[in-house]
Amino acid sequence: MGHTFVEKVLARKAGLDSVVAGQIVTVRPDKLLTHDNTSAIAGQFRKIGVSKVADPDMSVIVLDHVTPAASETYAASHQATRQFVAEQGISAFYDIGEGICHQVLPEKGHAWPGAVIVGSDSHTPTHGAFGAFAAGIGRTEAAAVLATGQIWLRVPHSLRIVVNGALPDRVTTKDVILYIIGDLRADGADYRSVEFGGETVRGMTIASRMVLTNMAAEMGAKNAVVEPDEVTRAWLQGRVRHGYGEVHADPDATYERVITYDVSELAPQVARPHTVDNVVPVAAVAGTLINQALVGTCTNGRLEDLAAAADILRGKRIAQGVRLLVLPASREILLAAIEQGIISDLVAAGATLLNPGCGPCLGAHEGCMAPGEVTISTANRNFKGRMGSKEAFTYLASPATVAASALSGVITDPREIQT
Repeated sequence: MGHTFVEKVLARKAGLDSVVAGQIVTVRPDKLLTHDNTSAIAGQFRKIGVSKVADPDMSVIVLDHVTPAASETYAASHQATRQFVAEQGISAFYDIGEGICHQVLPEKGHAWPGAVIVGSDSHTPTHGAFGAFAAGIGRTEAAAVLATGQIWLRVPHSLRIVVNGALPDRVTTKDVILYIIGDLRADGADYRSVEFGGETVRGMTIASRMVLTNMAAEMGAKNAVVEPDEVTRAWLQGRVRHGYGEVHADPDATYERVITYDVSELAPQVARPHTVDNVVPVAAVAGTLINQALVGTCTNGRLEDLAAAADILRGKRIAQGVRLLVLPASREILLAAIEQGIISDLVAAGATLLNPGCGPCLGAHEGCMAPGEVTISTANRNFKGRMGSKEAFTYLASPATVAASALSGVITDPREIQT
């Protein structure tokens, strides 16, 4: 009998011939990702009673959530993280402005096919776009990994999602994953390993694959993965400077479910407030007045996302009364967007450029909404209070849909905009 991706990668890391879903294994992760929560994790680490982390090279720490610090409290937290990094000799530390952890980690060569990555952030499954096992863990678990260099995991059952068909014009990977989440619901992949495959996925860029794996967390997935191929290897060339062994599911692997989608006639999708699985075609909410639009975050802050927005807004001006926020996912992406003129096009259209980081997504500082306001966003969550007031409303959509809506002042199908 063949094995799924997660069965093979966890068996290898546990030093076992094979494992089965439901089995408990102990593994040594290749990387442990933490961010602004590092100071709290460091406090828990010290309570364990050890003075030094088990493996300083395992840690990747990125300050990204509230950067620059929005208050003395956040500043003190950042200060404590910097002190912990220096004290423990952790070299993979990226201070404010470098970008969002889920973009910075692979850019700096800390994700690769077959790697096991755990992170104290729920969107750690993003790194499955590179053929890695990547899963979110709690702060206490992260402190234990710092202390011991190990973690136990229950091997997930596996789902395989096959996506076929050529995407219509201005229909993107974000529309695909929103449609899937709307179909499977927020609990449709609870503690499951989700393998994405099919001709549509094979034709996607790395940036697009990261959208799939990032938002798999919104249907409860423990991890998500796209099989590594030449696209993966080309993106990683020059970033990962060591060898790695790719892990591929066996052709005769057994899955809990195999779900197939044909996206050749898919329309742009929108997740309505206040849940990510409250998904409808954009036509169902077209005309809804908006106050704010956001292009960016760890879901859609990459170069192709900014370019898609710029293609719609170039030479035009956003609607009066609309605030358009642009949030590149990393410094690398920001520099590339500047060089290609994308940032100039967006700013000329009326956008406000924010520094690379999480920014408005978590509602802690930038881009907070007032009661009754409406934002359309490329982020991954739209829960009550996620971007400020619990009486505000967040819709989730693709960069093209967000840009078209900023231009019109109401939620708009991007296919209606002439360029």
